[in-house]
Amino acid sequence: MNVQFNLADLYESVADVVPGRTAMVAGDRRLTYAELDERANRLAHHLAEMGVGPGDRVGIQLVNGTEYIECMLACFKVRAVPVNVNYRYVAAELRYLYEDAGLSGLVYHGRFGPAVADVGSALSECRVVLEIADGTEPTGQGSDYESVLAASDGERRFGPRSTDDLYCVYTGGTTGMPKGVLWRHEDIFFAAMGGGDPLSLGDVISAPGDTGQPRPTSRG
Repeated sequence: MNVQFNLADLYESVADVVPGRTAMVAGDRRLTYAELDERANRLAHHLAEMGVGPGDRVGIQLVNGTEYIECMLACFKVRAVPVNVNYRYVAAELRYLYEDAGLSGLVYHGRFGPAVADVGSALSECRVVLEIADGTEPTGQGSDYESVLAASDGERRFGPRSTDDLYCVYTGGTTGMPKGVLWRHEDIFFAAMGGGDPLSLGDVISAPGDTGQPRPTSRG
């Protein structure tokens, strides 16, 4: 595998080395690196089948949980751009963000279905809309997330990616309407993710393939 400073490549290089290690814990759900990778693969293949690809933006309107990271990884795998959607936004902010980002897809928790419906016309260009069941009454606006994953391909079959693929952060609140900030994957990895050295121990990686190698755990 020709690993790039691309967030999907970097994650996959780690998952290949420690597939059985716990990657995420959210409530009662625990996912290993391999399980998280498979679920992200399934979503990525579905996005691709629906025509979502390089440069397309996919909104993630979720509370914290494993699905949030699954969606981000799935987008990175097909070179799409995940867009964080603050679930506290009111209708005007949501409509503005949907239209400003030019969303090609949206994944939302069922509890946010009414808010999504209020500004549904702003999603007219969306190719895929998925609803994650959370115990609330389904709105029927989107396909069921888990059903889509179950019917999709869990294998890792994707083309090469680039360090220039985009990472997007939407901010807003005190300065008017939400604003999207774009980063290259390589830039966000080093500037905001510690370059493989989140504890600032001086172990910043020099090559993307190093993420799959054992790292020092402490300094003397």
